[in-house]
Amino acid sequence: MNNVSVSPTPGQHWDIFCTVVDNYGDIGVTWRLAKQLANEYQQPVNLWVDDLRSFQFILPELDITLIEQQHHHVNIIKWDQPLSRPWQAGSVLIEAFACDLPAEIIDATAVIKPFPLWINLEYLSAESWIDDCHGLNSPVKNGVKKRFFFPGFSEKSGGLLCEKNLFAQCDAWQANNQRVQLLQRLGVDNVGANDRLISLFSYESSAINALCQQLITGQQLTHLFVPQGRALTSVADALATTTAALGKQQHYQQGQLALHILPMTNQEQYDQLLWSCDLNIVRGEDSFLRAQWAGKPFIWHIYPQDEDAHIDKLQAFMQRYCQQLPLDAANTWQQLNLAFNQNDPLAFSTHWQSLQHHEVTLDKHAKIWPKTAINHADLAKRLVQMVKNG
Repeated sequence: MNNVSVSPTPGQHWDIFCTVVDNYGDIGVTWRLAKQLANEYQQPVNLWVDDLRSFQFILPELDITLIEQQHHHVNIIKWDQPLSRPWQAGSVLIEAFACDLPAEIIDATAVIKPFPLWINLEYLSAESWIDDCHGLNSPVKNGVKKRFFFPGFSEKSGGLLCEKNLFAQCDAWQANNQRVQLLQRLGVDNVGANDRLISLFSYESSAINALCQQLITGQQLTHLFVPQGRALTSVADALATTTAALGKQQHYQQGQLALHILPMTNQEQYDQLLWSCDLNIVRGEDSFLRAQWAGKPFIWHIYPQDEDAHIDKLQAFMQRYCQQLPLDAANTWQQLNLAFNQNDPLAFSTHWQSLQHHEVTLDKHAKIWPKTAINHADLAKRLVQMVKNG
């Protein structure tokens, strides 16, 4: 029981444990949740993170040499094995995305009574089966149980991460055309009124080659913004160069494609980039959801899984997203997403060319969708209510 501070009654703070997977996805979600719990619900939050170096990419002011520090009213703790500082039981213990909690905490189930409410925060899914699993309990050890919390798009699910004022902030940004200020900060000052803006934050895909070729030969100038990361490898291949060469140039033009390489930035600035673009290509869970809140058309590069299990998840979301779309527009958008995820450049090119016939319809739908998707209550509100109900 080393490093476990035991008290008869748990404190009132929340502990969130996160292991960083795929660099930014898991920490991106848990960081947003921790900030919202601390700032909107005044909950004292300890966020335990095993990889501060990756975390620093989305929180530049983070000091990776410190064991414990506070940012945005969240107490951030370096999660070492064994724990670098004692764990004091709080009222809530969140195990994010089935990470393996420290042995010290598992052992403490025999000593701490009552044990904190243990919640297993799962990955976001649009699949219908999560409604039946959301909120269920599972035994852990010494009579302690953990409760499953499934984020999702239905009223029965755990909901979606969305800060209280986010939609108003996005609307104000777009109404006041603040993207000009963002572009100036990024060193891009030659954007015309009719130019198209696309952001690309995905995994590697041969469909990116097709995308670049379509943009190079397109009828309008397109500015493609690519943060440093895995997608840049595919962009370099498409342009017959290297990531190192692109990184040195930062700005590169070929035909009707104006490419801009961006450094990784904090979440607030990334949201602003999504708000500013006409189309966003995103990946994983965090950027996928933020693209929806931007109210702009998007392509989702879902995290690949064995036996193509991720395609089932993609299909489940697309079916839900397209319920209010005309059939032709829905089919084009779905086929475009499938081609990107199945590394099919030929199919991607075909459906990309069809996309121009549905741009107005897809843009209108993207603006309406967030109000539909939120289903009256965001994830943090539903989580706080679950804790309140016990």
